[in-house]
Amino acid sequence: MDILIKNGNIVDGTLKKPFTGDIYIKDGIIQAIGTDIHVEAKKVVDARGRLVSPGFIDTHSHSDLIMLLNPYNEVKIRQGVTTEVLGQDGISMAPLPVEYISPWRKNLAGLDGDSDEINWEYKTTENYLNMMAEKGVGLNEAYLVPHGNIRMEAMGLSGEIASDEQIEKMCEITRREMEAGAYGLSTGLIYMPCAYSETKEVIEMCKIVAEYDGVFVVHQRSEADTILGSMKEIIKIGKESGVKVHFSHFKVCGKQNWKYIDDVIELLEEAKKLGIKISFDQYPYAAGSTMLGVILPPWAHNGGTDELIKRLGNKSDREKMKKDIVDGIPGWDNFVDFAGIDQIFITSVKNEKNQDVVGMSLEELGKYRKQDPLDATFDLLLDEENAVGMVDFYGKEEHVIKFMQRPEQNVCTDGLMSEGKPHPRAYGSFPKILGRYVREQKVLTIEQAINKMTKKAAEAMGIKNRGSLEVGRHADILVIDMETVSDRGTYIDPVQFPVGIDNVFINGHHVIDEGIYNKVLAGKVIKRS
Repeated sequence: MDILIKNGNIVDGTLKKPFTGDIYIKDGIIQAIGTDIHVEAKKVVDARGRLVSPGFIDTHSHSDLIMLLNPYNEVKIRQGVTTEVLGQDGISMAPLPVEYISPWRKNLAGLDGDSDEINWEYKTTENYLNMMAEKGVGLNEAYLVPHGNIRMEAMGLSGEIASDEQIEKMCEITRREMEAGAYGLSTGLIYMPCAYSETKEVIEMCKIVAEYDGVFVVHQRSEADTILGSMKEIIKIGKESGVKVHFSHFKVCGKQNWKYIDDVIELLEEAKKLGIKISFDQYPYAAGSTMLGVILPPWAHNGGTDELIKRLGNKSDREKMKKDIVDGIPGWDNFVDFAGIDQIFITSVKNEKNQDVVGMSLEELGKYRKQDPLDATFDLLLDEENAVGMVDFYGKEEHVIKFMQRPEQNVCTDGLMSEGKPHPRAYGSFPKILGRYVREQKVLTIEQAINKMTKKAAEAMGIKNRGSLEVGRHADILVIDMETVSDRGTYIDPVQFPVGIDNVFINGHHVIDEGIYNKVLAGKVIKRS
């Protein structure tokens, strides 16, 4: 269908001032932008009094599994996301050797979910992306090849230091997956098996990524006590490999660590002086979300989730876990220490018998089950085979705003598409930016905000022909009511669609029409060219 969007207040993503104009779409491509365009379009959308922008790009998403089960992804589309980047935190769907399917599914479950409804024997990124494309996708999907999957294929799930031969094998796999269309490499240096790697291992892999002008997307080793040393490691990787560096969900966790915020910003400046291309994404909330198993010390995960489950059932191992959590061990982000058992909340479980604890803090869980809170948590992780999600409160809104205003920042959701009570960012990150931080608090101008949600995000990931309203670009376009746009989800009741994003076009398909969702697989699996 050819479509004419008329009389909109156009904010094109490039930081140019808004202007009133029309946009003509045909064959999924923007054909013309200007004032008073005269064409006989089959459909006309009057955007008078409303903002017209590029579709939003979510640079950190966890829809990897759900896209194979529910490819429409209305949750993301309702908040204006037209493209998302999968394969995050170094642990995702592909590559996946057949012999590791069982333990890897358990490892993924707390982050991306699990299902018996898909065929897990796809082995490579190419096959995974092809499987997703064959099923169809509701929005555009890009992929980063995950470090943990590569390491698993090269040397299994042990916590050993990689040999030179194993690192060489990892580099070969990285090259294969970049050739398959991955936009870069992701790692999660708090997640197993990525956490077992030395800096040298990551540098060598990033050299391969740099050859393809790909991006290195990193959940760094520490966002808390040792964040300065952690950032220096990532800067070293960027300098020695030549790769573009992008920090995931950038923040400083824990009241005792807020003193490092200015030092963190200074390190960003130093990295740029060294010639490193550096960026980061951020969700606009002062709480994070991940799998509950991260509260356990790294050694507890050695060998994968099957070994973790054995240790959770062993009395002496449990006592050692508890001691390490209470006393702390070097080189590990201790969530219980920086957030506290009263500020870590259970968001999802897989078994019906444990649904009654969803929404409880770990402190409340202990009281409810008449146990020490850590013992109750260990029992829950054992019973659920580590497939438990959580939200943790780590910061203050003023810190969120300070990082939001940085030139390196773009917006993301880090949305875990789980059932239960997911973090409200999965439903509302982008509308919250427009409602709270543009309209209400005027933290960002509308041009800055749209740039950070579109063109800036596309440039950080290396995504071409999307992220700005320009002739010849793919027609991913939003019509937004700036007077009403807002997120609605809360931590208590997060499963609520936002308001104010009235029309969404994906590749020229009218997916949301004046608030009505048209269930159509309008997206594409996009690959690095």
